[in-house]
Amino acid sequence: MCGIAGIVSKKNINNIKLRIEKMVSCMEHRGPDNQSVKILNDKVALGHSRLSIIDLNVSSNQPMISNNNNWIIVFNGEIFNFKEIKKDLDYNFKTNGDTEVILAAVEQKGIEWFLKKANGMFAIALYNIEQEKLYLIRDRFSIKPLFYTVQEDEVIFGSEIKAILNSGLYNVKFNYTAIDEYLGNRMVREPYTFFENIYQVCGGEFLTIDKNLKIQVSKYYTLPLQNFDQEYDEKNLIFQTKKQVEAAVKRWAISDVKVGAYLSGGVDSSLTSAILASHINKNLHTYTIGFKENNEFQYSKIVADKYKINHKNITINYDNYVKEWNRLIEYNDAPLSVPNEIPLAIMSTVLSKDITVVISGEGADELFGGYGKIYRLPFDYKNHDIKKSFYEYLVEQYEYVPRNIRNKYLKFQNNYRNYFDDKISNDFKNYSNEENVFRFFQTYHIKGLLKRVDMTTMQASVEARPPFLDHELIEFVNAKIPYDLKLKWIDEKNKEQAKLEYSKDYSEVRDIPKYILKKVSEYYLPDEIIYRKKVGFPVPLTEWLTQIINLANKYLKNADWLYNNKIDELINDAKTNNRSGQILWMFINIEMFKQKYFNKEWRY
Repeated sequence: MCGIAGIVSKKNINNIKLRIEKMVSCMEHRGPDNQSVKILNDKVALGHSRLSIIDLNVSSNQPMISNNNNWIIVFNGEIFNFKEIKKDLDYNFKTNGDTEVILAAVEQKGIEWFLKKANGMFAIALYNIEQEKLYLIRDRFSIKPLFYTVQEDEVIFGSEIKAILNSGLYNVKFNYTAIDEYLGNRMVREPYTFFENIYQVCGGEFLTIDKNLKIQVSKYYTLPLQNFDQEYDEKNLIFQTKKQVEAAVKRWAISDVKVGAYLSGGVDSSLTSAILASHINKNLHTYTIGFKENNEFQYSKIVADKYKINHKNITINYDNYVKEWNRLIEYNDAPLSVPNEIPLAIMSTVLSKDITVVISGEGADELFGGYGKIYRLPFDYKNHDIKKSFYEYLVEQYEYVPRNIRNKYLKFQNNYRNYFDDKISNDFKNYSNEENVFRFFQTYHIKGLLKRVDMTTMQASVEARPPFLDHELIEFVNAKIPYDLKLKWIDEKNKEQAKLEYSKDYSEVRDIPKYILKKVSEYYLPDEIIYRKKVGFPVPLTEWLTQIINLANKYLKNADWLYNNKIDELINDAKTNNRSGQILWMFINIEMFKQKYFNKEWRY
């Protein structure tokens, strides 16, 4: 896991060495083991900040140049099947790591051949010296970040937006359009950001940028359709799924440094921890964090005791929380996405003293149907007389700050809302509503969680790996696992009764969300872990509401993106929502972030 950065220009850049060094050094937390730059000339510079995970030898430091001296690479992430890819190449390898395998594959077989083969998480920049072309590549599901901006004369890229800012070549402008997008979705969806003219490379795509800075976008991966058989052997599918999940966890645990795991006591982290402890690491380190007001320590203890795991519980309070909140925005280059981002970062800082790689459970809910109240909306829509499109119904249930509040208080246009409404509602016409929900969560929702886990771990120089986003596992599930094994009714009587109710009332009462993964978990875990009600990761914002309101008054009184003299009304409106604390928390985040990044001069 690393940080990458680069400048490619049509004209000479003054102080290009200083600029690329500042871009790399501002991401030292992503790679404290080595920082290096390569200046090809006054127009092209690449930089890399390395966290050594695979092949710890200095020969695997980057930037790295191919044997034919035509390709140069900076790479963030891991290619878990690099040894298998290596067997297909006739190349004089000088290292034992995955970076050189990418170079060799691209030199001998081409970028698209490599991307079809690669299993992993990655953000890659490749520069072809002869053709003067830059390639920016992001993994299938946007696990690793990659940002870029194209100015009049140069393209600047980095693993974090702050790398672009530290080039001194970008004129920083706040993107007011992103506010509505963030409040609805907890993030700004690809390809946009909170900075005007800074974009994300989209997952499953790569950009080709020629010497005239003309960009060609190529899509190399599309989420596979759900294409399962209507007749199936449930017992056999459970066993096959077990094998696929185990293979993904084992594949994503390869490392030359110590690997540990998050262990919240929920199904996903408990299962991955159990697989790791059973098959890979008998001396596994795991970690749980919680508040005095609420935590799940008793459940993580059950799993830790069963597998004799080295486990740590971490407790935090309001003062810890606020102190870290202010600090972490400087790592995130955006408002924080969810309240539990802060405890995750604190936990990552603690675990960094023991391990360098942590296995996490992101993707399991999206793949197997863990959000029962949302994933059952197609059933509700079919059985109730709902006077709106299914997309409108889904968005109404899904979005975090309701549209009526955003419309009432935000000064600026909601262009991104309109764009995504049109795009997704048109996409929804192509699939069943059941598939639409899964595609929505696997295409959009998951990326907010991945951004969260990347920032919270990398700020502590730790690499997080989510094996449930192994593309081979996802393709198996989409091809083989029917909808009614992801969310299974307890029996026909409960299904019939649910037709008269709504999912918020019957989910996890009349059905079993994530059913097949829970059946897989029975091989490893006791029922009290598997079949307890889903809790998530609660942060006691409601209990802290008085303090949150005080912060809202402090930060929002002069916010130029809110209508004047509306703060008291906004607070009162938020109080009527069951997410009152989170709504105000998100509004505060925007202004905290804006003040940190846009009240200073970045150009030099």
